[in-house]
Amino acid sequence: MSTATKPNHIGHKISRIRELRGLKQEFVAHELKVSQQTVSKIEQSETVDQELLEQIGKILGVPAEGIRNFSEDAVFNIIGNTVNNHDNGSLFNYFPTFNPIDKLVELFEENKKLYERLLESEREKVELLRNKQ
Repeated sequence: MSTATKPNHIGHKISRIRELRGLKQEFVAHELKVSQQTVSKIEQSETVDQELLEQIGKILGVPAEGIRNFSEDAVFNIIGNTVNNHDNGSLFNYFPTFNPIDKLVELFEENKKLYERLLESEREKVELLRNKQ
């Protein structure tokens, strides 16, 4: 049984790290001051210039060496060995530090104030139009 080595495709590694960090190509493009299409081409490239790799690493919060040595298998291995149904289940529960109902009421009140200001502005416009006639 022979084992074929995977090519060290830097572009794919950049793409996976970006996705795992929850970032979009548009964000990376904005930070690099290039187009989204350029970022797409970078992610399709097997090799990336060292200086560019370091810039991308800063944006992704990963050193350039970390991108070069990134292994998706290692990530899943770490996740598989540290998260299971018995000991870390509470890691994924979300307990907000605020009352969502209070936030909803607050937004409703703000929306109501904005509506009242808009209504007052429209009344002023109508009054100005009436005075011009």
